[in-house]
Amino acid sequence: MTEVEKRNAESRKSMTRKATINRKTAETQIVLELDLDGSGKSDVETGVGFLDHMLDLFAKHAVIDLKVRANGDLHVDQHHTVEDTGICLGLALREALGDKRGIRRYGHFTLPMEETLVTVAVDFSGRTMLAYQAPVPAAKIGDFDSELLEDFWQSVAANALCNLHVMLHYGRNSHHIAEAVFKGAARAVRMAVESDPRMPGVPSTKGTLDG
Repeated sequence: MTEVEKRNAESRKSMTRKATINRKTAETQIVLELDLDGSGKSDVETGVGFLDHMLDLFAKHAVIDLKVRANGDLHVDQHHTVEDTGICLGLALREALGDKRGIRRYGHFTLPMEETLVTVAVDFSGRTMLAYQAPVPAAKIGDFDSELLEDFWQSVAANALCNLHVMLHYGRNSHHIAEAVFKGAARAVRMAVESDPRMPGVPSTKGTLDG
């Protein structure tokens, strides 16, 4: 590593890449804390057990620290809680990344999970797009509504201002498919937000990733 690269790396280490999102609506109250340079610790309580499990996996494999407290109208259904948690995660990613100076920007991962294979790719471009092709065979995974998986990632992509592509190559078990998507997304995000010692500035010929 050159002296310039060493200085850039030290400069990035001194930056705080954390965010706290406090979002309250008539349907949900959510506080989400995120540290992109954490160690994979999670402390998640949303009232939706399956979502808690998936977010624990996400934090572990993205090597971020994540704390979530959500109180939602679960007497209605899980939709608002799941969707709004995705909104908060997206907002936290956007805030923690700042101007995205010095990151790789792009990340991708192909993840095997038993009989399932999923590829996830992300670009923190400042523009939002979700291309989601990961249908789940079962309408429910336990008491979790499977269709909410896509809604969750739509909320993340829209608020993180990223391009997110999710592709299920094949798979049979609904739990495995959902888990592979979350783990694959975590690994892709991990790659994208890592420091790039050869790219100390904003990784774009436009000079900005604000859209």
